[in-house]
Amino acid sequence: MIVRASKPCSSPPWTASAWPSLYTGTNPGKHGVYSFLAFAGYDWDVVNATHVREPALWELLDARGLSSVVVNVPVTHPPRPFSGALLPGYTAPEDPEGHPEGIMSDVREAIGDYRVYPRHENASDGGRNEMIDNYRELVAMRGAAFRYLVREFDPDFGFCQFQVTDSVFHERPGDIGAVRAVYEAVDEQVREILDACEPENVILASDHGMGRYEGDEFRVNEFLREAGYVATKRGGEKGMPAWGPLRDGGGGEPGPLERGMALAARVGVTSQRVGWVLDSLGLTDLVLDVVPQRMVRAGTEQVDFAASRAYMRERIELGVRINLEGREPAGVVPESEYETIREDLIDRLGSVRTSDGSPVFERVGPREEFFDGPAAGEAVDVVVVPNEFDQFLSATLTGTQFGPPTEPWNHKLTGIVAARGEAIDGTDAAAVADESGAAKESNTADADGSDAGASVDIEQAHLFDVAPTVLATLGLPRAERMDGDVLSVVPSVGTEAYRTADRDERVATDDRGVENRLSDLGYIE
Repeated sequence: MIVRASKPCSSPPWTASAWPSLYTGTNPGKHGVYSFLAFAGYDWDVVNATHVREPALWELLDARGLSSVVVNVPVTHPPRPFSGALLPGYTAPEDPEGHPEGIMSDVREAIGDYRVYPRHENASDGGRNEMIDNYRELVAMRGAAFRYLVREFDPDFGFCQFQVTDSVFHERPGDIGAVRAVYEAVDEQVREILDACEPENVILASDHGMGRYEGDEFRVNEFLREAGYVATKRGGEKGMPAWGPLRDGGGGEPGPLERGMALAARVGVTSQRVGWVLDSLGLTDLVLDVVPQRMVRAGTEQVDFAASRAYMRERIELGVRINLEGREPAGVVPESEYETIREDLIDRLGSVRTSDGSPVFERVGPREEFFDGPAAGEAVDVVVVPNEFDQFLSATLTGTQFGPPTEPWNHKLTGIVAARGEAIDGTDAAAVADESGAAKESNTADADGSDAGASVDIEQAHLFDVAPTVLATLGLPRAERMDGDVLSVVPSVGTEAYRTADRDERVATDDRGVENRLSDLGYIE
């Protein structure tokens, strides 16, 4: 039996928060990761595994005496001990520590090489064919490493993630040929893994969807500035976040060009204003090829977060933070005004319309409506959900509230999930409606052309459901703290309490290479 579904994902639907939601079965209010960045007041760092507060699937299985092999899953560095092996994925350094100690060297010796990131550091570093070759190389490494570790450890559970099916859209937007090449390479590795490992059950899932953005880019901080909530700084004074240094290495004292640009900005000649002139002359790309990013940043008008009443600190969080007294280091909003300001922000943002009259957001509300758990208080105060995820959000200041999307392809809220195996029973699955409203149910053929039996669609499948469903395929009950349920096509084994995560103190990522990669992919503005 093959079971397929479109799958609503967790909000925010981005790698850093979505994968922990998938592998813990919980919402960010419980696992604690909302973005690629973890904030402490006005300071930040890139998230890592020590920020995830709920136990991962392989930790839950370890507690039940089962072993796992985990390859390239994001936000898993530094790894914690468990029965099996783990090669970290996104947000790890290029040469990460794996589990057990020395496993990365063993893998490289066995398969020839292994990398976390492609050889090109960003889209401008290589030609199209070179980039596609780099993607294919990474895909092949994932599959080869996974098969090697399965042979060595003979695990009860395996988890292999490829990542480049996401990256190719960010680095080669609209290049369908490159996308096809990546997906064909992933298909081939999935086939080889299934042939070599012969698993009893298989679940294929994405952490989010991907698609073209046909709507506008909405610059939230520009909107908030006009509403009187955002204050700004000019002339190279440090706003927050100061993304410029992430893009070009940063650090050190400003040079004469930067000091000159900073002085110009203080009298109104900002980088944004210069950019408008360059755009009108068609010279933007040429100038950016030769002008250092630090010089651009020195002249950039920035959000003064400490002096603002409310702001979007980064777009991926999908919301607005209130600069609350007693919570933020320089909070200016008294506790007594918190709810009044939050209601005002919800009303204002909920009423924003694009030039054609369409709503920018399909939902705006307090964080309590979206997140539940001990880490819910770390979320933004007002959560916004873009209309059909067709409106691109930005936290930058450009002088105008609307413009064309900075990235024409980006994340969507609906992904996919598919399941097949001995524990998968499609007879209990309910058919769901497609876009036309008609019920869907079909037959499909296996990859070799043979009849694979009925293929049914799972009603209301969700990202949170993946982890409890994996447990059920192994004959284990769902963890009671999970927000997801076992999908209807797998018999449930009930619910039990598992051990909670035993988390040590957080460690810093503080890795310039990781920060630069996130910036190059557009995750950090």
